[in-house]
Amino acid sequence: MEKNIENIRLDKWLWAARFFKTRPQASQAVNGGKVHLNGNRVKAARTVTIGDNLDIVRGIVEFSVKVLGVSKYRRPAVEAQLLYEESEESIQKREEKRMLRKMNREGYAAPAKRPGKRDRRKIKSFTRKD
Repeated sequence: MEKNIENIRLDKWLWAARFFKTRPQASQAVNGGKVHLNGNRVKAARTVTIGDNLDIVRGIVEFSVKVLGVSKYRRPAVEAQLLYEESEESIQKREEKRMLRKMNREGYAAPAKRPGKRDRRKIKSFTRKD
């Protein structure tokens, strides 16, 4: 964590804090409305300062974090986690959604084999309503 800088571009911070693998991905997420700074939709070039709150949506996972530090370099994950603090609410909500997804998959069983010729004909007749 570097101490001599107070603010940094939002996309660069997201990349350095390891929320996204590349800066273009971070920039695309910010410009696509997946990242909100202090409750407002912003552009990728917006500066992030210590104490700002970020709401980040990455796929189906949502994070609500507070910025504790800034770094213009991408460091190891252990050091990157020192740049932010995730709220207890966010952690709890993420865990609940993970458990719901897991429970939804519980009853699913993959078919034992690929459909044969007869099975494909039945599928076609069912979907086409012949």
